[in-house]
Amino acid sequence: MSKTIELIFDFVSPNAYLIWQPLKALAESHGATIEITPVFLGGMHKLTGNAPPFIRDAEVKGKNDYAMLEMNRFIKKHGLTKFKMNPKFPFNTITLLRMLVALAPEKRVAFIEMLLPPIWEQGLDVTDSETLGTILQDGGFDAAALFAQTQDPAIKQALIDNTEKAVERGAFGIPTIYVDGEIYFGKERLGQIDEQLSA
Repeated sequence: MSKTIELIFDFVSPNAYLIWQPLKALAESHGATIEITPVFLGGMHKLTGNAPPFIRDAEVKGKNDYAMLEMNRFIKKHGLTKFKMNPKFPFNTITLLRMLVALAPEKRVAFIEMLLPPIWEQGLDVTDSETLGTILQDGGFDAAALFAQTQDPAIKQALIDNTEKAVERGAFGIPTIYVDGEIYFGKERLGQIDEQLSA
């Protein structure tokens, strides 16, 4: 029986981009499936009192510099050299997340795969509806239908519910991963996740 890796996900987190390919490779090596749970990171921060590290740690001498050093080490280790900080960061991902909620679970991985490179390699402005629509259509998705679904009250509520439930389960940031009911936070936990999948 194959295992499931649940990924609590929001496009706005650079670490969501950075963990994506290594986590996929890890899942494939174990024959595991990645299940996506879209949440709104801004809402998660509000509910938990958390904040983006570059803001939260701004007054701590040396801490953000060290975090950048570790990020660059991770990028080098996993060959993620196309990564660059999006010039619009932090950007509003509500529309993208509602689209992700609206999609059937089996289509969410393809949707993420399609959008991560434009956002975190090419600097896509996710609020540019025309450009986003073109990317969606070129990727085989019905852009008009997805944009329409972002205004569906049920979809809006589902994203709120996902976010609240994730916090209730102990999540406070992105990426949060669950394997066999165990919670793991951050891209640095790949080794622990590997051990859990091997157990």
